[in-house]
Amino acid sequence: MTRINRRTLLGAGVAAAGAGLLTACSGSGTGHSSHGSGASAPTAGYLTPAAKEIGTAEALRKPGPERRFKLTAVATRLDLDGDRTVSSWAYGDELPGREVRVTVGDTLALTLANNLPQATSIHWHGLALRNDMDGVPGLTQRDIKAGGSFEYRFAVSRPGTYWLHPHSGMQQDRGLYAPLIVEDPKEPLTYDKEWVILLDDWVDGVDESTPDTVLAELGMGMDMGIGGMDHGSDSDSAHDMPGMSMTAPQSPDPTPSGPSRMLMGATSDLLGGDAGDVSHPYYLINGRTSENPQTFTAKQGDRIRLRIINAGADTAFRIALGGHRFTVTHTDGYPVEHEEADALLLGMGERLDALVTAGSGAFPLTALAEGKNRTALAVLRTGGGAAPAASARPKELDGRVVHGGQLKAAEAVRLASRRPDRTIELGLTGSMTKYDWTINGRKYDPAQRYAVRSGERVRLAFVNNTTMWHPMHLHGHTYALAGGGARKDTSIVLPGKRLQVDFDADNPGLWMLHCHNAYHAESGMKTVLGYLK
Repeated sequence: MTRINRRTLLGAGVAAAGAGLLTACSGSGTGHSSHGSGASAPTAGYLTPAAKEIGTAEALRKPGPERRFKLTAVATRLDLDGDRTVSSWAYGDELPGREVRVTVGDTLALTLANNLPQATSIHWHGLALRNDMDGVPGLTQRDIKAGGSFEYRFAVSRPGTYWLHPHSGMQQDRGLYAPLIVEDPKEPLTYDKEWVILLDDWVDGVDESTPDTVLAELGMGMDMGIGGMDHGSDSDSAHDMPGMSMTAPQSPDPTPSGPSRMLMGATSDLLGGDAGDVSHPYYLINGRTSENPQTFTAKQGDRIRLRIINAGADTAFRIALGGHRFTVTHTDGYPVEHEEADALLLGMGERLDALVTAGSGAFPLTALAEGKNRTALAVLRTGGGAAPAASARPKELDGRVVHGGQLKAAEAVRLASRRPDRTIELGLTGSMTKYDWTINGRKYDPAQRYAVRSGERVRLAFVNNTTMWHPMHLHGHTYALAGGGARKDTSIVLPGKRLQVDFDADNPGLWMLHCHNAYHAESGMKTVLGYLK
């Protein structure tokens, strides 16, 4: 069994664009065979997004009827609740962007027109798709330049709840996201209605703040001669100052503007301590604040499928529906053994599907920003009665909380037991002191790759050496949690803990692996898994 740790990092040359895709330049590195002996892994030894194996894998998915869509990324004004409008970037003038809905077996063909002032991209979060369509500039495709366009085209092979967003800088923390729903023509669940719910934390365009200026402030760190306050290393001194927001003294480019957005003292037992880095001024459900929430109408007794997506950048959400219990049916697009819950916890990038049977009246769907003491709101209405107050906090929030790490995979999708051929240890490192979030002590470099081979059972061992939680996301695959656990692509790794997950290497290419806290990822907490030829 191969074992890779921070002392045996694999190197590879920088990928260069060619023929509209990426091919590899020369380079070298060291690796291990499946028997543990040393083996060379130069860049030329990796499959690139232009490799014929990518097309071969796509053909096995048996692309079916074409479903065409068009999105336009624009700078626009967005109305958050009728009283608050902000300047941001979005798909059209909608928040979230228009839903993309297809059926298993379809070929999704979506053209993105880029009317933004900078380059962009689309990543299809959670989908196992062909590598050259994964949407990571500098790794799987060229940037879509300002004024340009690009057609994403790929077979859709699995049903489930997914979403799409850029993989370009801090753009995900603007309004550039939309749900992607893949219907199952053999859907085993029975329900009357479907409610797609996107949760978000919002800062863009508020008091001159943008995600980039927030990142610039965070990037200065907290090592300011005030006792080393830090919520990324072992210091707990910040915990005595709940809700404290600090202003940093110097400003890198881009210059931080508006009020400080650095959050101190936000803690959660469910998240193992510190809850987040950013004090977002608003929290949204389907693009609306709690002052003027979305209302979903149904009839008493309707069985409703909720497809819940955490599209936030820095916030885990605990969500509950007043007067109701959830029956959890899926996580990250895959079915699970059904589980009853009062409330659900989702890290950034995670999805949960649940069924509820609607009562009579008007009920608050409240999403608590975990550890931040703020809420977002939507309303389920089946009859008369006063609308819930903006501050509504149903008692179910304090009931039984279920998250994806507790769920068991449904038998039909359970990963067969098999000894791993390769184990890759991924130390999650960094701190708030220097805001130097990394994997195995190294900031992201597309030339730095961890090797896998097609057909292998690969074990990823996430070791969280920080005092922050990290929602880790693998592109192009789903993995299985230990002991028959759920099939997932994004998982919370608690501070000081180790999480082991297994996947089958069955989708060749270069695949990003990263923290889905957008601020951590953009600071360097991401890396690449590369398939060897």
